[in-house]
Amino acid sequence: MITSMPRVSFTPNLRRHLDCPTVDAPGATVRAALEHVFAGNPRLRGYLLDEHGCLRRHVTIFVNDAPAADRVTLADPVGEGDDIF
Repeated sequence: MITSMPRVSFTPNLRRHLDCPTVDAPGATVRAALEHVFAGNPRLRGYLLDEHGCLRRHVTIFVNDAPAADRVTLADPVGEGDDIF
């Protein structure tokens, strides 16, 4: 059985301003997966999160086809093969 990590992708609009390719990121929550991405691309954090570490008002994160419910701690669960967009 082949397992895969959650896949984190970004909008074309964001990619115009910052190099942020699609990344397979380990983590059981949206926050954990994003922290992995931020470790390799620190500038991306400021585009997505405010000074308190919460999701910026103009940003929406989807897990598969549903908007993430937790905009403060980003604790929505993710699993193998999930898409974070």
